[in-house]
Amino acid sequence: MFLKTFGWSLAVTAVTLVGAFFLGGPTAFLIVAILCVLEISVSFDNAVVNATVLGRMNAWWQRLFLTVGVLIAVFGMRLIFPLLLVGITAQLNPVDVVRLALEGGSVDEPGTYAALLHEAHPSIAAFGGMFLLVLFLDFIFETREHTWLTWLEKPLAKIGKLDQLSVVISLAVLVIAAETLAKDTGTVMVSGVLGIAVYILVNSLGELFENAGGLGDDEDEDEKPAGIHGDAGDVAGDIEKAKSGPNAVVQVAGKAAFFLFLYLEVLDASFSFDGVIGAFAISQNIFIIAAGLGVGAMYIRSLTVYLVRKGTLSEYVFLEHGAHWAIGALAAILLVGIKYEVPEVVTGLIGVGFILAAFLSSVLLNRRNGAAEAAEERAESLAGRS
Repeated sequence: MFLKTFGWSLAVTAVTLVGAFFLGGPTAFLIVAILCVLEISVSFDNAVVNATVLGRMNAWWQRLFLTVGVLIAVFGMRLIFPLLLVGITAQLNPVDVVRLALEGGSVDEPGTYAALLHEAHPSIAAFGGMFLLVLFLDFIFETREHTWLTWLEKPLAKIGKLDQLSVVISLAVLVIAAETLAKDTGTVMVSGVLGIAVYILVNSLGELFENAGGLGDDEDEDEKPAGIHGDAGDVAGDIEKAKSGPNAVVQVAGKAAFFLFLYLEVLDASFSFDGVIGAFAISQNIFIIAAGLGVGAMYIRSLTVYLVRKGTLSEYVFLEHGAHWAIGALAAILLVGIKYEVPEVVTGLIGVGFILAAFLSSVLLNRRNGAAEAAEERAESLAGRS
């Protein structure tokens, strides 16, 4: 199971590291390895959230996520997108952008590719930060079977009954961030609104086609499949129901799966923005950056599939909660990054910290439930003997 899921990632890692060593020596080898670890640590919570969505897609789309999705992540978001962004913000033609990227140069040197990309960071941070913020708020404002930080999550779920509250709060946060942190308020506002709009559009289209391809309007609400933000337990239950009968079609395909796939790619983009820009503090070579972050992105995708196939989210029920709280923290870090520099190590440690805390909470819950079941079985056994 492990090799089947991580085989390609391990193979690509070996080829990339060997290629980096022969083409750039020990220094390039070390930088690629560091960038790979950086990407995994920063985006581990992304894999957990992705798994809740990927579990809604059939095997064909899961394979597409590991193949075409990787190409989009590596070449699209880690290489092509930064080039396009620099070209648009600096009003340069593609040839000049590529020339600047190949020339390299420090982020502190005006006019270099790294410096121009750094100048575009407020817009990137606003877009990615608002996309992730709405995602986080949509999660914590929903009523769920399991609650991790119960003292906080239950009151928030009650407040979340107000329709579109997550959008209203996100817009208020955007206005405050733009007015207090941004030099160019208008640009940050536009970028943030686009981030919110993209989230709403992709999320809504995914749910629309999922409902259209699933159960009809006459079915009971409890019979409908879990949506994009469905509880991990609900998703796991739906997947089990998909195996139990010819009419229990739960894992989506076609247009619904396409928009879920698109949703995953935009989500990955929001996670990758800060990592791509932060990588220039380690290297100015765009190909080394793309190689290191790309290998890391492959592991995130493999880990996502592994979590789905092993049923880890249903076994450790608080992992999804920890991942979304980590996403909320990342959204805040991105918005703060509009004005202030936040080290990548801080971002990574916060994300891993939330995931680890949620995992330990899940283990403790499973032990308590196991002890309770064992005690109940012993009581029933003693009652049967008497």
